Amino acid sequence: MLRSGGVSRKRRQQGFPVKKNRIALAVSAVLMGPAVAAAQVVDAPEPLQEVVVSAKSERAETPAIPPNTPSPAYGISRRRMADFNVVNTEDALKYAPNLAVRKRFIGDMNSIISVRSTSSRQSARGLVYADGLLLSNLLGSDFSFPPRWSLVNSAEIERMDVLYGPYSALYPGNSLGATVLITTRTPEKFEGDASVQLFTQRFSLYGTHDNFNGVHANAYVGDRVGPFSWLVSVDRQDSKSQPLSFYTAARSTARATSADKPVTGAHFDQDQTGRERVVMGVNSEGVTHTVQDQLKLKLGYDITNTLQAQFTAAYWQQDRSSATGSYLRDADGNVVSSGPVNIGGYRYVIPANAFAPSNGEDARWLYGLSLRTRNETGWNFSGVASLFDVSKDISRSANTVGSGPGTVTYGDGTGWRTLDLKADYRPRQLQGGHWVTFGYHYDNYRLSNTTYNTSDWQAATISAFNNAFAGKTETQALYAQDAWYFAEDWKLIPGVRYEHWRAYDGSRSQPGVDIGYPVRSESNWSPKLALEKAFGQDWLGRLSLGQAYRYPTVSELFQGRITGTALINNDPNLQPERSFSKDLTFERTLDSSYFRVSVYEDDIRDALVSQTNTTVFPTVTSFQNVDRVRTRGIELAYDARDVFVSGFDLSASGAYNHSKTLENANNPASVGKYFYRIPKWRANLMGTYRITPAWAGTLAMTYSGRQYNTLDNSDVNPDTFGGTSSFLTFDVKLTYRPAKNVRLGLGIDNLTDQRYYVYHPYPGRTFYAEAKLSF
Repeated sequence: MLRSGGVSRKRRQQGFPVKKNRIALAVSAVLMGPAVAAAQVVDAPEPLQEVVVSAKSERAETPAIPPNTPSPAYGISRRRMADFNVVNTEDALKYAPNLAVRKRFIGDMNSIISVRSTSSRQSARGLVYADGLLLSNLLGSDFSFPPRWSLVNSAEIERMDVLYGPYSALYPGNSLGATVLITTRTPEKFEGDASVQLFTQRFSLYGTHDNFNGVHANAYVGDRVGPFSWLVSVDRQDSKSQPLSFYTAARSTARATSADKPVTGAHFDQDQTGRERVVMGVNSEGVTHTVQDQLKLKLGYDITNTLQAQFTAAYWQQDRSSATGSYLRDADGNVVSSGPVNIGGYRYVIPANAFAPSNGEDARWLYGLSLRTRNETGWNFSGVASLFDVSKDISRSANTVGSGPGTVTYGDGTGWRTLDLKADYRPRQLQGGHWVTFGYHYDNYRLSNTTYNTSDWQAATISAFNNAFAGKTETQALYAQDAWYFAEDWKLIPGVRYEHWRAYDGSRSQPGVDIGYPVRSESNWSPKLALEKAFGQDWLGRLSLGQAYRYPTVSELFQGRITGTALINNDPNLQPERSFSKDLTFERTLDSSYFRVSVYEDDIRDALVSQTNTTVFPTVTSFQNVDRVRTRGIELAYDARDVFVSGFDLSASGAYNHSKTLENANNPASVGKYFYRIPKWRANLMGTYRITPAWAGTLAMTYSGRQYNTLDNSDVNPDTFGGTSSFLTFDVKLTYRPAKNVRLGLGIDNLTDQRYYVYHPYPGRTFYAEAKLSF
């Protein structure tokens, strides 16, 4: 294999012309035939320097990203994903450098990306696209607004790529954390795939000792007939989580009276701040049972050799329920869920709703239409339009245990629509030329949420209006980016993005009160600049600078409650986050290995965070602007094939993050403290040994260091419910291919059954069995 097969591929991704020596040219001539040989044995004209010759082979996972992207990147292919336990789409990122996905259980709808300076409660600092269609839920910024991963079937993924930081003018300020690009399969011939996965975990904590099981099945089939391609996929998942939340109370100092019912079954420990408490049972989300179904259709048509159209339609639905239960028992063994009780001689009063259950149904539609040209040089154009519609969103909650009154909340009619138009020009000769890109972006987000009181929560029998809120945001943007090859092995990438944002139709209602909020708008320029230098055929250095604005979401602005005529808990006058980010990266790419080291800093003004304003009385907890947060860090990533011995693949990464609150007028106690939910250290290690063509085994390790769940770092007891643990987990998987089109697998996540928390307890040792048939 030619050396340029790996190295030149990387240089092509970065846009640098490929230099060839005479030996490589001669070998290329032999491989490509006499006609080409005649042209290459003499000094070739400049355009021929762009020819790349390589034999097909397995390579390191170098990112497959758009040319001239001035960001560090991570990429993983379909082939590599098969080596570890993947059930949901977001599992593909579980070993990405300096990145974590807040996934509490299989089927969790609240899976949020945490990366670099972005915590696992800042979902609006991440972008997720599938074939150019936006999956990010920018209606809010918290665990309730995760990307809609479920609209991509994990079986249809061709590869996933992560771009770190807001360094490209092509993406909005929500790229402050990371941008995830999902590429799905487009069939070139008739093909299909069907798989089934079974999984189970044994979970023990407090008074819970039980097994929690699930099953996941998916399939797709597709074909190409002339210029027309199609793919249909289906997915179904039925799973139960471990207990996610518990009802707790501070240790009582009041002696019990004869009227208090003596009970047993309580558990005593310390909360995240070190205070003594009693744990009485599973409440809130409890044991969450989800049944999820997805159906997706993707159609493609080559209008000409260089013009392609694609249409996507996806439907997803879910039934969910949260089972709760008290650990407390009276003298006769009956469950006690409310009222005054005697625990160890002390009095506790359990509210009626302490163990109230809940359930709901959801349905979502995603439509997408794209039109793209594919010219090797000259102008290329693309247009992508998408519509995400929440056709059903019903949440029911009881006021007490069992049947009876409660509330029902409707979020139907919520959703977003986007439009992206882009043109770029690639010159025939890169050296000394300009590769320019221009674009326009539009998005509109609408959120509507209404809650009613019900006389029967399960039947959702409405008895009275409770509250409502609604609002919309809209962003329009123009951007331009240039890649200027101003000298040999040098490239300058300047860019600028202009954004005009507005929030409108904001309202909040409660019985007897209906408040509307005036239109707000902001306009900002976000300059970008990157300088790249290639060092020989193997090394690339890049300095990236980027300004970014992350605008408030509808939920941050308007979701709250009313006291009199004042809106509290949220602030319709929130300012956008302003980030100035810097990154210095060096990369080395060889035929079978890839290495990256990055040093970065994110300096963020007016960071949007849910916090308590301690300077007023009474204190107010709401989304607020934190004056300044700065994160500095370093990342190392390595990926290689055939390390030490043939057939052994190794991926490793490590990161150090130093994130601190520098200024915060509303909560002075947080100044100088570590920013919440960002671990100081992250590390991943995954090794796969392909024992024979049929057998392969993988061992993976994930480490996450100390982090805090509060801005003032008062959670000094991290290894408990409500705390945020450091943890070290190990995963294994063994795969066997008895035939070319059959794959069987057995796997275990959290091999040592470590009990760890990111507020909620995370899964224990989980076993997987899977079977896959491809044709």
